[in-house]
Amino acid sequence: MNAAVATSVFGVFMVLTVGLGLLAVRGRGSGGGLADWSVGGRSLGPVFIWVLMAGEGYTSFSYLGAAGWGYNYGAPVLYVIAYMSCGYALGYVVGPMLWSYARRHGLVSITDMVAHRYGRPWLGAFVAILATVCLLPYIQLQIMGMGVVVTTISYGAISLNWAYFVAFAVTTGFVVVSGLRGSAWVSVLKDVLVVGTLAFLAIYVPLHYFDGYGPFLDRIVAERPEWLTFSGHGGSGMGGGWFVTTTFLNSLTVVIFPTTVAGYLGARGADGLRRNAVFLPFYNVLLFVPMLLGMAAIFVVPGLVGADSNLALFKLVVDALPAWAVGVVGVAAALSSIVPMAVFMLVIGTMWGRSVLGAVPRLAPRQKLFSQVVVVVAGALALLLTYTVPQTLVRLSLISYEGMAQLVPMILLGLVWRRITLWGALSGLAVGAVIVCGLVFTDHDPVWGMNAGIVALAANTAVALAVSRWGPRTADPRPDGEVLARDDEDFAGPGADGSVRGAAVSTP
Repeated sequence: MNAAVATSVFGVFMVLTVGLGLLAVRGRGSGGGLADWSVGGRSLGPVFIWVLMAGEGYTSFSYLGAAGWGYNYGAPVLYVIAYMSCGYALGYVVGPMLWSYARRHGLVSITDMVAHRYGRPWLGAFVAILATVCLLPYIQLQIMGMGVVVTTISYGAISLNWAYFVAFAVTTGFVVVSGLRGSAWVSVLKDVLVVGTLAFLAIYVPLHYFDGYGPFLDRIVAERPEWLTFSGHGGSGMGGGWFVTTTFLNSLTVVIFPTTVAGYLGARGADGLRRNAVFLPFYNVLLFVPMLLGMAAIFVVPGLVGADSNLALFKLVVDALPAWAVGVVGVAAALSSIVPMAVFMLVIGTMWGRSVLGAVPRLAPRQKLFSQVVVVVAGALALLLTYTVPQTLVRLSLISYEGMAQLVPMILLGLVWRRITLWGALSGLAVGAVIVCGLVFTDHDPVWGMNAGIVALAANTAVALAVSRWGPRTADPRPDGEVLARDDEDFAGPGADGSVRGAAVSTP
């Protein structure tokens, strides 16, 4: 009976999710073009941009990984809140700059920007391939996360394999048709459920199991004090140095992460991005809930090891709540997988449709179609590998953020400083990628108490600067050597509607 109730609640919301995605493009027809599909026609208002970018912080990790880290380690998990808040602060400056640059030149992805900045279409294709390697693990992890959630809330009635397929089918179904706009609409539903369920659990679980936060925290201090200090329980090596370097690295990376940039470029104006950057950190407060509940599970369901620790929050939920409530919490967690997965797939499709397949002259007129095909292929590949070699992409995910961080000098430094050369950016990227892969895959992360990615990024930046200063020069593809810092209009300030004065708009 419990399985039937929870599964019915889940099924209704999945139908609603697909319906919302389709409703988002009602009356718009199919001729909107790549920009309309991939960045919402650059027309999304502050509310939609808010929920879309807030969705970056609430993936399946929020319900599974954050609780699991809280259960296993304790305090080190707070890095998630720290880096996201710092990333939003950086986004106050970076977001409007990238939006302005892309709007001026009719660009729809981070790979477009790289290709335009360095005047080499092949470089955009290369970055698209590299970014895909870093993003594909996230798609698989969201599929796996949703599978675990659905199997748990259905009391085992729905198998993992079927749950994986549902995640793929629902996400692909609406993102191919509705693009970024559909993801934004579904994000509204997701955020209502996430805020509601986490706020409820924040109050209910401590009262139900400990008679309130006071007794719960007293018990933590008395019986598990190591969970409240760095480097947490178990000698993880994630001490203060790791916390600071990881926060710094991830806050830099998140502002150029392709999915974040998709949110920037979908905005109607730069002012909306600035307002969101001010208020988005407040949304992070809810992330304390799964972290604390993960630590609460130490006393309620002790002995979880390995991957089972990621179920810490749901073990509490299934044990304490009626079936219909379990179903609602499960839907919130499932949508926290579907929405970011949709944006990951959308971004991969856009990069390939525009910078790889679309770079071939005879294929260029069908960029949107190729992008949609790539979305299906990327999702299907992640699903196939989830079934066949689930640990392969999980292992690759270890370097996803550290790997994407190696693009920071090429993208951010390259867009604000004209003296970074093509060979300097490529040399730095190569050095950074080799170092981060070598350290991570030989189990030297952290290294010297620091995040391995920050060590690689430091070497990357040093090499990029040195080669740009003393290495071979390349002819600038634009007569004025245009980059963000040389685009006077980009810094002329926003108009009344948040647009940039003097910016000529072209469409892809």
